[in-house]
Amino acid sequence: MNQNAQPPEAGRILVIEDDPKLRFIIARQLSDAKDAAYDVRTAEDGVRGLEEVRRDPPELILLDVMMPGLDGYEVCRQLKASPLTSRIPIIFLTAKSTFEDRIRGLELYADDYITKPWAQSELIFRVRNQLKTRRAQLQSNALTGLPGNVLIETELTRRIARGEKFGFLHLDLDHFKAYNDYYGYARGDAVIRFLAALLHEQIERYGQPGDFIGHIGGDDFVVITAPERAHVIAEAIKANFDTRIGSLYDEQDLKRGYITVLSSRQGGVTNFEMMSITVLVVTNVGRDIVHGAQVSDIAKELKKKGKAQRGSVVVPDRRSDGSPVMPATDQADPEGR
Repeated sequence: MNQNAQPPEAGRILVIEDDPKLRFIIARQLSDAKDAAYDVRTAEDGVRGLEEVRRDPPELILLDVMMPGLDGYEVCRQLKASPLTSRIPIIFLTAKSTFEDRIRGLELYADDYITKPWAQSELIFRVRNQLKTRRAQLQSNALTGLPGNVLIETELTRRIARGEKFGFLHLDLDHFKAYNDYYGYARGDAVIRFLAALLHEQIERYGQPGDFIGHIGGDDFVVITAPERAHVIAEAIKANFDTRIGSLYDEQDLKRGYITVLSSRQGGVTNFEMMSITVLVVTNVGRDIVHGAQVSDIAKELKKKGKAQRGSVVVPDRRSDGSPVMPATDQADPEGR
């Protein structure tokens, strides 16, 4: 048996098509797809299709446009209007291929079109694309669009399995909750998007192709890069964050140097300094790491050291990392932390 063989691609697909011959052909084409094991259900009209979706939501819907009674446009409109089904991708099956027809479908948030007749290869290609996109979206953070916990774990596991040397950066903000309580969730979300953009910017400048940025959730992010670049990126993130975070405060609060927030824990008001960032740097240089949980455990220990210090700080794992810091023109930290 080939140990490296990939498991067949799976996916739960609902075909809503009033023509029984086409229903059979589509189901057969999907079932016969190479390297795939699709679970295909069918419905003969729009009403039955909606019932099937509500009974057992599929991962993808192939939807005929021209059906008697409830046509494909109305089925699509109802599905996209419901929070429970709005994220299920819909591929329209249609003999209508004019520009106006496509625009109408896009206005209803259809995800793709297949024009009758089609080749099996086209059908499978479009189905795979939509399933891949949906799964990536479900595993990504809705606010930043960055890979979430599942994809972070997958990326780390992949690098460990390949025996790659890596630098793992765990980043979180100090006093973010206080900022969120003081300014409100909308401005708190703006801070999270600001940090995501800052990470992209520094990776583009100091990283290399294949570097990974993930969003654990809230104000917690990760970066996975080469060990020799980890400290440069960490220091650049810290320096740029400190330089620019003031722009997200009101002028009077920035001049005062703190915000005052009612503390539910302490039962009174507390003054909080401007937000800072803690960057933890874990590498497998000089240390064997065989599981992603080890990285998390090391990061937790480093976090205790980081949170014990005021202001932004980079905390390296001294026990495993002896890699030199690469020079960079604008990331120097006068404190050398």
